[in-house]
Amino acid sequence: MKIAFLGLGKMGAPIAGLLLRSGHSLSVWNRTPKSLDTLGLSSASFAPSIQAAVSNCDVACTMLADDVSTEAVVDGSQGLLAWLPKNSIHISLGTLSVALSQRLAISHAELGQHYVAAPVFGRPNVAAAGRLWIVAAGDSQTLDRVRPLLLTMGRGVTVIGNAPWQAHAFKLAGNMLITSMVQSLSEAFVFASAAGLDPELFLETINEALFQSPMYGNYGKVMLHPPEQPGATVALGAKDTRLLREAAAAAGVRLGLADYLQEQFNAAIESGMELTDWAVGQYRMAEITSKKYL
Repeated sequence: MKIAFLGLGKMGAPIAGLLLRSGHSLSVWNRTPKSLDTLGLSSASFAPSIQAAVSNCDVACTMLADDVSTEAVVDGSQGLLAWLPKNSIHISLGTLSVALSQRLAISHAELGQHYVAAPVFGRPNVAAAGRLWIVAAGDSQTLDRVRPLLLTMGRGVTVIGNAPWQAHAFKLAGNMLITSMVQSLSEAFVFASAAGLDPELFLETINEALFQSPMYGNYGKVMLHPPEQPGATVALGAKDTRLLREAAAAAGVRLGLADYLQEQFNAAIESGMELTDWAVGQYRMAEITSKKYL
């Protein structure tokens, strides 16, 4: 398939690499030019504009950080919506708001284009290993066309339904579970340290005894041994939590835990941790918060 890939960040670049290794023809574009050799994408074609990337493609994939960057790429006279051919497919891989996903579905339909929401679960190292899990939604015929493509990006695909926005709602709910897990681990580590216990031994033992979960093990190790480069940032965690709360409000429900997590993220950003690793920032914020009560 002729594929355009827009967004070569920490998640986009490894996914684009998987597509290339699967034999697809790839035209790539990024808002700031990057060296394809450095990214391991030397066999891709670097497009000088969105128009050049998408005007002859079968599928256009976007992996962008948030609503603002996505709207900057899809809207306007030079955007994806204006140049994607009729009957071509836009696959949105990033974590977007429910409201934007709903608008994209309407806009693509009006232009005779197809739209699939397919946000992914996993950090950049998981993406590079081809181990992402993808949740996808869109009309069944379009999903049948892109399913083989999605399967090259990860280890599995769950089809959510016909309405693309539901996949983004699903992703936001899943991210809340991860954030809640990290918060509970953070506070348990704070207590363990205060009691003179080794947090690393606590993590190893409690995961073996109770959870037996790679998620607990992997995130716990990130928290206790911060990576040089964040897999995802506190700013992204704050954004995803805000989008979840907005979607919940639109659905007529209130999520008290999400409200608390938003407060924690906001406080972390105010403390200068906006670009700190998401899980590490939550842990540091839990340590700071705990001292306020002494």
